[in-house]
Amino acid sequence: MRDVHEVINQYWDKVKEHREWFHRHPELSHEEAGTAAYIAKVLKEIGLEPKTNIGGYGVTALIKGRGPGKCVGLRADFDALPVTECTGLPYASENPGVMHACGHDTHAAMLLGAAYVMNELKDEFDGCVKLIFQPAEEDAAACGSKAMIEDGVLEHPHVDAVFGQHVWPTMDVGKIGIRNGAMMASSDRFFITIHGKNAHGSQPDAGIDAIVIASQVVTALQSIVSRNVGPLDSAVVTIGVMRGGTRYNIIADTVELEGTCRNLNPEVRNKMPERIENIVKGVTEGMGGAYDFRYLRCYSPTVNDPKQFELVCDAIKETGGDDLLVIPENSALGGEDFSFYCEKRPCAFWWLGCHDPEKPFFPIHSGGFYAEERALPIGMEVMVRSALKYLAQ
Repeated sequence: MRDVHEVINQYWDKVKEHREWFHRHPELSHEEAGTAAYIAKVLKEIGLEPKTNIGGYGVTALIKGRGPGKCVGLRADFDALPVTECTGLPYASENPGVMHACGHDTHAAMLLGAAYVMNELKDEFDGCVKLIFQPAEEDAAACGSKAMIEDGVLEHPHVDAVFGQHVWPTMDVGKIGIRNGAMMASSDRFFITIHGKNAHGSQPDAGIDAIVIASQVVTALQSIVSRNVGPLDSAVVTIGVMRGGTRYNIIADTVELEGTCRNLNPEVRNKMPERIENIVKGVTEGMGGAYDFRYLRCYSPTVNDPKQFELVCDAIKETGGDDLLVIPENSALGGEDFSFYCEKRPCAFWWLGCHDPEKPFFPIHSGGFYAEERALPIGMEVMVRSALKYLAQ
């Protein structure tokens, strides 16, 4: 087989061009029509036959090898976030208030790069590769992976395993992190509405202050992690939105809270809705108010299959030697809808170091986030080698 690294270099300029286009033209979840059209156009130029509008704006294409065999899926997401960019890049976002602040521009570009390479090598492997370009990863309540799975993305032909990756700014370029088992946490959402009673600000005794009740609820919820989750388990309960009140001198009768719950242990996860509601009920009713509560189970934990973990570790070492591979001590409590592929097929998901240590650090989902482009050919090569190794089994 031809040298994978050399074939990647052959297409590197095109991959850079695609990454810059994606970064300049970010689109929010469920609005990615332009991005999907661009991906389909490039796939046609490669000589593939893309299928569109799968699970929303999802795009797939099949690369058939020289003979029958297994089918491996390679997945990348491509939606952006409602974040104002402040990177100063020459290819910064041209869509005000929207940015690829989670690096999905790089994910899509690397998968297009893998498409070039796998298509170039199609006479040298058996089986097939299904390219999965997925929208709406950022919408935990209506994520793109679930929608694509429901639309049959893992069938026609049957996909035997799926590989994916995420750029990771807490790791430097030249490092890739992967764990056996849980990589990412479950990510659920909950909504609480506190109902009180209006009154003039000078007469608090005549009303029921929803703001005071909500403040007590927020404080009490923090006891769940410290007192109801075992010290060896990981969990997060965060309130990210608190909305209430109409005027400075009016006792508020309604406050809305929105939050997220993250953990790695399914038993802990299953107890969270009841525990949260019990606290809300006790505090609210004890202070004379009422409440509404809604809990959405969103992303599941992203769990790597042991065999695919070993396979990707070997692919990482083949790409850059033992120094490229990092086995992180801890999972991340961020959520990822790649988890739903993991529930259906043996999968592996890894973190691609993308930070230049000589530049300032910006986390994902921030306006200054930038994934160093030197990471992209590394991620492409690991993805390609993983696919080839799987098909050669």
